[in-house]
Amino acid sequence: MRPPRTEQELLEIIEQRLPTTSIQRLVGLGITRTEVDELVIPLRTLQHRRSRREKLRVDESERVLRVARVLSQAESIYGSRERALAWLRSPNPRCGKRAPMGLLKTDAGSRIVEDLLIQIDEGMFV
Repeated sequence: MRPPRTEQELLEIIEQRLPTTSIQRLVGLGITRTEVDELVIPLRTLQHRRSRREKLRVDESERVLRVARVLSQAESIYGSRERALAWLRSPNPRCGKRAPMGLLKTDAGSRIVEDLLIQIDEGMFV
């Protein structure tokens, strides 16, 4: 799948619901199964959806794309996936001493992480 060019395209992808194979793609990007369980969909629920050949729900599809988007942004700023994942998994004082990855559970948390990444990219924080 190509990246959406507009917010409208992104919305359409989310509303059409992603296949469960999108979870395997997240794991292929370095997101652990535990992180998938905490951020996107419980693993038992995922197994149930796979056995019934169902797609992810709209909210789960949105969370998949949220995690992928933030990882991509961090990777662009830090220059490698490994460094991006290390930053996302490390407690950060600007995130209430929590790891940025943990904030991706919610839209509000992901906006905090995205704003922080923009500030880092602009040289405001390290």
